[in-house]
Amino acid sequence: MSRTRELDRRHVFHSWSAQNRLDPMVLTGAEGAHVWDENGVRYLDFTSQLVYTNLGHGHPKVVAAIQEQAARLCTVAPQHANDRRSEAARLIAARAPEGMDRVFFTNGGADANEHAVRMARLHTGRPKVLAAYRSYHGGTQTAINLTGDWRRVPNDTATSGVVHFFGPYLYRSEFHASTPEQESERALAHLRRTVEAEGPATIAAIVLETIPGTAGVLMPPPGYLAGVRDLCDEHGILLIADEVMAGFGRAGAWLAIDLFGLRPDLITFAKGVNSGYVPLGGVILSAAVADTFGDRPYPGGLTYSGHPLAAAAAVATLTAMEDENVVGRAAALGAEVIAPGLADLESRHEVIGEVRGTGVFWAVELVADRGTRAPLPDAAVAAVTAECRERGLLPLPNANRVHLVPPCTITGDQVREALEILDAALARAVR
Repeated sequence: MSRTRELDRRHVFHSWSAQNRLDPMVLTGAEGAHVWDENGVRYLDFTSQLVYTNLGHGHPKVVAAIQEQAARLCTVAPQHANDRRSEAARLIAARAPEGMDRVFFTNGGADANEHAVRMARLHTGRPKVLAAYRSYHGGTQTAINLTGDWRRVPNDTATSGVVHFFGPYLYRSEFHASTPEQESERALAHLRRTVEAEGPATIAAIVLETIPGTAGVLMPPPGYLAGVRDLCDEHGILLIADEVMAGFGRAGAWLAIDLFGLRPDLITFAKGVNSGYVPLGGVILSAAVADTFGDRPYPGGLTYSGHPLAAAAAVATLTAMEDENVVGRAAALGAEVIAPGLADLESRHEVIGEVRGTGVFWAVELVADRGTRAPLPDAAVAAVTAECRERGLLPLPNANRVHLVPPCTITGDQVREALEILDAALARAVR
């Protein structure tokens, strides 16, 4: 056992894990779409770590920006103005819908969602927030209660003011739908009844991942997000779009809301905004919400809000993405290479029930039986993942799915290499 691994097992307490069952891979380097381990074995990184290295590993312009900023002004308290924070806010606001010109910086996505909910409650004077069961919004107290998946349950004290509902997921429809249109219509009817049953005047906000990521890259059916917007407008409810995972190129758009013409009241972001090189998240505010705190102090803040190293990384990332047409390339790659490549695998592997995604944001749903759609057992999914890793590919497993979420800068040849590995892994592991 290497000293790194030995010290990790002795001293590091890992997220979301039974500590005695862990055997973490020791990574020692990364460049572009590749990482390598302590033995020098190189892997194609189709996890983007935790879906955040949108610009790839070690982008020289971002690294140089962090180095330059560290040498000039390494840290500054949030009450002071700073050139990199100001420029990062300008660049982020420029990618939001018109009129959303203010940015509140946080350390990551979870506290971005915490503050968005706080802002919504203070703006409306209402206590409740609605969120989907199939969702992940972060690990802090409000964010984990917003989350709908299994991680919420051990943390849920039933005091958070969060009410959950089922969002659309046609492949495993809660509404007995057989078409995208039926799924959209019935999911909206279910949400409307939830709002009515809870009392619209008690609801501050509906929080939605524009494209639920951890839950399986669930593309919203036609009309769904527009219907949620209309429902919110009808009852004076704010709409919070969680773009932490889907934003900044991941979905083949600057923000995933752009794919659906959605205008939220608050947008949360993190991850891809600076490729995760330095922790950064935030909330983009509509003018109406920002005006609430024009003469009334906002009762919230963070010591490292808009940290200059993180902000410098964001400025460099967003500038590089613009200069190198990273978003356009990600969209084209998804449409022209990933989608047809996965469709080919689906046609040849009975174990694939469905593929879903856009840009460089994809999930492959693995099933034991296509007719019943019974999920592939955990052990079989683990075998597929292990076989991929043995062949030099790191996919991101989640439940009965394999998520393929490479950097937005991945090349077509690298995607084809990854799909060939997945093809072989499915053939061998499932057999």
